[in-house]
Amino acid sequence: LGRQTSESTQYGKQDFTVVPIEGLELADQLHDAVQNIRGTYQEAELPELGEGEQIDTSIPADPNVKNYSYAVVDGEVYYRENSRMVKPELNATAAERVKGMVALRDCVNELIALQMDEYSAESQIQDTQAELNRLYDAFSAKYGLINDRANRLAFADDSSYYLLCSLEVLDDEGKLKRKADMFHKRTIKQQRSVESVDTASEALAVSIGERACVDLSFMASLMGSSEKIPLIVEDLKGVIYKDPTSGPFDLERGGEHWAKGWQTADEYLSGNVRRKLRTAQRVAERDPFFAGNVDALIAAQPKDLEASEIEVRLGATWLDTKYIEQFMYETFDTPHYLRGRIEVSYVPYTSEWQVSRKSMIRDDDVAAYTTYGTDRASAYRLLEDALNLRDVRIYDTIEDADGRERRVLNGKETTLAAQKQQLIRDAFKDWIWKDPERRETLVRQYNEEMNSTRPREYDGSHIVFSGMNPEITLREHQKNAIAHVLYGGNTLLAHEVGAGKTFEMVAAAMESKRLGLCQKSIFVVPNHLTDQWATEFLRLYPSANILVTTKKDFETRNRKKFCARIATGDYDAVIIGHSQFERIPISPERQERLLRQQIEEITDGIQDTKIAGGNSFTIKSLERTKKGLEARLKKLQASDRKDDVICFEQLGVDRMFVDESDNYKNLYLYTKMRNVAGLSTTDAQKSSDMFSKCRYMDELTGGRGVVFATGTPVSNSMTELYTIQRYLQHDRLQEMGMSHFDCWASRFGETTTALELAPEGTGYRPRTRFAKFFNLPELMNLFKEVADIKTADQLHLPTPKVEYHTIATKPTEIQQDMVKSLSERASKVHSGSVTPDVDNMLKITSDGRKLGLDQRIINPMLPDEESTKVNQCVANILQYWRDGEADKLTQLVFCDISTPKAAPSQRAAKASPGTLDSPEIRALESAIPLDESSDTPFTVYEDVRQKLIAAGMPPEQIAFIHDANTEVKKRELFAKVRSGQVRVLMGSTAKMGAGTNVQDRLVALHDLDCPWRPRDLTQRKGR
Repeated sequence: LGRQTSESTQYGKQDFTVVPIEGLELADQLHDAVQNIRGTYQEAELPELGEGEQIDTSIPADPNVKNYSYAVVDGEVYYRENSRMVKPELNATAAERVKGMVALRDCVNELIALQMDEYSAESQIQDTQAELNRLYDAFSAKYGLINDRANRLAFADDSSYYLLCSLEVLDDEGKLKRKADMFHKRTIKQQRSVESVDTASEALAVSIGERACVDLSFMASLMGSSEKIPLIVEDLKGVIYKDPTSGPFDLERGGEHWAKGWQTADEYLSGNVRRKLRTAQRVAERDPFFAGNVDALIAAQPKDLEASEIEVRLGATWLDTKYIEQFMYETFDTPHYLRGRIEVSYVPYTSEWQVSRKSMIRDDDVAAYTTYGTDRASAYRLLEDALNLRDVRIYDTIEDADGRERRVLNGKETTLAAQKQQLIRDAFKDWIWKDPERRETLVRQYNEEMNSTRPREYDGSHIVFSGMNPEITLREHQKNAIAHVLYGGNTLLAHEVGAGKTFEMVAAAMESKRLGLCQKSIFVVPNHLTDQWATEFLRLYPSANILVTTKKDFETRNRKKFCARIATGDYDAVIIGHSQFERIPISPERQERLLRQQIEEITDGIQDTKIAGGNSFTIKSLERTKKGLEARLKKLQASDRKDDVICFEQLGVDRMFVDESDNYKNLYLYTKMRNVAGLSTTDAQKSSDMFSKCRYMDELTGGRGVVFATGTPVSNSMTELYTIQRYLQHDRLQEMGMSHFDCWASRFGETTTALELAPEGTGYRPRTRFAKFFNLPELMNLFKEVADIKTADQLHLPTPKVEYHTIATKPTEIQQDMVKSLSERASKVHSGSVTPDVDNMLKITSDGRKLGLDQRIINPMLPDEESTKVNQCVANILQYWRDGEADKLTQLVFCDISTPKAAPSQRAAKASPGTLDSPEIRALESAIPLDESSDTPFTVYEDVRQKLIAAGMPPEQIAFIHDANTEVKKRELFAKVRSGQVRVLMGSTAKMGAGTNVQDRLVALHDLDCPWRPRDLTQRKGR
């Protein structure tokens, strides 16, 4: 094909080469040369494959193909996984489907890129939209909707699958209602970068919108030159402030501090303004530039509280022990030789009070045993119990029939002692403010510690929302909540059901990423709402890159691969279900570190107590706590660690959004209060897990990485407020000396004892509850640092006006007799004559609830009487059903008791009667099969259904939520309710509460029973 010759190469060396023959084309030469090849082509013999080996058909990954996505290379379908692209196992049709969707995906991505680019011509966008329409029409004509099952199975592993799904707007039947806006409109708000502004206030708005802070250099560049900085500072006096701790304003001296520490007024004049004022005053003495800060902070100080506005009670941990001791000596008239020996001490580590050497008081001391105490409990013991927020209990020891000793409560002595304890509490309230000097000192201390914060008002009006769908406009309260997430720290979005929390969280995540405040957000949402969240996310931000978890991803074989996908992908958001989130653990190293930290703290505590000559009681209690922690550490070290599990820290997540966060309210709580209702000390594993993850996020982001959202922040007990603060304000509570629940409770909560109707329904009994807040303004100021609270009356949401009807039914004679038997059972339980495994209060209350609904739940053989709740409810349902016939109006019936049971399995049905293993009976059984229905247990659901059908309602118009046991079935059922095909839907709060959107034709809602928690009623009503 050429002439052989030699040429001089690098370093003067002669080397062989071939030069072309002039005037000849290489292509023609090759064509002719190939004709001269005389040979046969044989396929090479492949070496034998070892067991389990396969030929590697993978190719190196194309950098232009997104990870975990399909691509078409030379007409073949490949799937990219990290650095390789592998051929997936697809049949011919599935491969064609994938090719069609790859073309659609690439076209959508191109359209998104054009919309994001501010220099794209409108005609270019329209051409791409026309191409997208053509591709979509061709694909859907051949393979159906992208959302169809076959297409989902083929393409679900592609990281852009949810983006493609969002191209279709489906109706309730799952049919195409219309194409998405992207086919014919701009769906991404272009970010127009502002190049220049005229005024300082415009520059400030741009700086906060683009940089999320006050950046003087950037603002000056917008106004033309750095010479404008003094002008900006002068113009924005009173609007921006420099933090005195960030150094002087040394611009003229050419220093480096002038640009640091600038804040907007709403940020600088909020938080602990008393501490800020002291700092500003100190610096202003040396540097008059900060005089303006001092004036502004003086004006922002909270009004000092008077003694009459402050509630102080025994046990408040902010009081010095010397005051308690002084009160004890003066009130109980402690003999002089015992003063200094009977002492009051407080241990911060266990938050415990103790009155030492109480037994040294003589028996004839009138104040200790008569005026403020009883024969059985001295005033000193009652004082110690009151300091520890405990109600006193007096027990007698008796011998039972078997000669065993046991303790029983002495009601009379306990009541007497409780009265004396109350007397001590009242005496303390009178005593504490009596002395003018003491009053002044304590008022000053309280104002300094508890009345020093000013909540920040957030304003989101200047947020840019780049990349958001321009068809959607956020309301003012939503923008302000997003500002809270962006500029504040950890946040609780405590907004009423229907206030738009989903969009708030989505926009906050996307803006945080754009401003560089976070890299990857994780959204922890209820399991059944993951798909709905993905749809809403892409509706608001069509160009978002999101990853949605499914149950399949967390099967053992896929879990590690999936977690690695989260860790290695550059996602805007990862959406994960509550239960899957719990399966990603915190690393054992971290757990070990936290335990060691606590053990060290307690060891220091023991040392300090010994040095200070502390009593043995304190040291013992600390050593007990330390022992427990050491045992846990040992167990953690002994457990065989699985190296293949990806830990939470490895996911690369730096912002966490938790939807329906009240699911995590049972966080372990240690308290010394006894027998107080409304104090939940149960520990749910998922809550402890969430707590550890929140602590990790706090460390990573400096207390800015966690956002909780719920419509019912306090749903069942007062402790939930403290629990939220522990999740979101952990460091703040420690700083204020409230890391123990009892310290918090002694400042803000009060136990009240009142007579309540006994659970069994007969008679009353005293019950102590943690049921009242005091010093509420200070508590709310602290809580509002994290909480963004919006109630229905603040939001004026477009909700229908509700008419409530309470339908009272008279109990039947059988029900009345049964209630009597419940109270007999309860008195046996209280007296201890039955063991808990035979009968207990939970069983009795549960039977009481069932009985209150219908006597046949207890015994199906009892008569169905006309006046029962169920029959009244059926009559009401029928009335609304007939009245709403023309508009196909629908109704919901809530009932948490007596729900439908799954059909008993065949094997269970074949169990032989009694214990007779008789071949004759077996033979008869198979010869004469019983009707299935004859053995179905009685349920209220089935009873209501049968009565409605008997009254003429078509069976297909009645449905139970329990029959829709998959997400797909649930969606179909809700669609039927919205269109009026199903007109009565029955369900329980758990299955038919949050996430049930069927309000289109809803006219009535029937509560057949009352749920355990107030939040459940809110969730029912929200439908």
